[in-house]
Amino acid sequence: MALSSKDNVLLGLADLLNKNRLEILHRNRLDMEAADGSDESLKDRLKVDGRKIDGMIRSLREVAAQEDPEGKILYDFTRDDGLRVVNRSVPFGTILIIYESRPDVTIEAAATAFKAGNRVLLKGGKESLQTNSYLTELWQQSLSSNGYDPNFVEYLNLSRDETRRLIRENRHHVDIIIPRGGDALIEFVTGNSSVPVIVSGRGNNFMYLDENCDVEMAARLILNGKQRISVCNALDKVLVNRGMPGLTEKLSCFVSQLLDKGIEVWGNSETVSHCAQIREIEDEAVLYEEFLAPKIYFSLVGDLDEAISMINRYSGGHSAVIVTEEKAKADIFMQRVDCAAVYHNASMRFTDGGQFGVGAEIAISTQKLHFRGPLGSQELVTNKWFIYGKGQVRK
Repeated sequence: MALSSKDNVLLGLADLLNKNRLEILHRNRLDMEAADGSDESLKDRLKVDGRKIDGMIRSLREVAAQEDPEGKILYDFTRDDGLRVVNRSVPFGTILIIYESRPDVTIEAAATAFKAGNRVLLKGGKESLQTNSYLTELWQQSLSSNGYDPNFVEYLNLSRDETRRLIRENRHHVDIIIPRGGDALIEFVTGNSSVPVIVSGRGNNFMYLDENCDVEMAARLILNGKQRISVCNALDKVLVNRGMPGLTEKLSCFVSQLLDKGIEVWGNSETVSHCAQIREIEDEAVLYEEFLAPKIYFSLVGDLDEAISMINRYSGGHSAVIVTEEKAKADIFMQRVDCAAVYHNASMRFTDGGQFGVGAEIAISTQKLHFRGPLGSQELVTNKWFIYGKGQVRK
């Protein structure tokens, strides 16, 4: 298959990242030094190392190798009078990505939007300005070298007030805004935007442990869920069935393993009565909270229905897991839980475009329109009707 000009841009950018590793790391050190004293979650998202550069390069090559989502024929119908009606995929137009901390978004999310034929505007946080500005320079070098307007991917260095005016007044004629960050960023964008917003990135993910579950597997999945604290596919809440045999012993085992990993364990008075190592928290607001921190919350539930009800009430609609040996229960859970990704006996940390085989993602959408879950290049298009005639009129 011949490469498109878009693919040449992406592969050229991959080469530029590889050639300019030292400068990328230097710019990122400047950002990291300026962020000294900031919270650990922010610094984890902000840091760029050789492994992360490798990941950006790999993502660019994966996106370049994907089928072009632009111009696909979705429907083709020819009427009796010879009028041909065709529905094709077309780009949204201009996508604005507003994000916090993560410089890899400048490469991976932008590449996903670009592959679908969209112009890309990037608005990162001030904490990553040095890294993001340089990565955008590399974008523009590759665009220019391949015959594109270098401002097809553009970085906006704006204050919070300037950003508010931008999304209210839509001076850049943006078609879609995608915020990448926590609740505060998402609320800021949705509360001020005059254009459609794809809500993404909020986690607050739940795991339900059925009374008939493999306890060793459950412990492994819980620990893996807290392997990274700064990501939206991390585990925050664990619901344990009260009928689990040996509940006190097993709960204490889960808690001890988490504490050994430096994870603070919270719970209500009922869970504390089974394990004194749990910190008692009775505030219901905690159940709505995405932690992005080394802490986790345990609660006891009476049955599958109660677990599903709690998840649908409190979770962010991102990912949810059931750990059970009973397939019928798993099927009920997966059908009724209202999340973008649902799992049976597997870690929610797999909710990621690369892990799902769709390549780099622009976001993980937690809403039902326009698409749900990891948004790859194939999902960043809309459609248009093309009608071909020879003078036909409607009678």
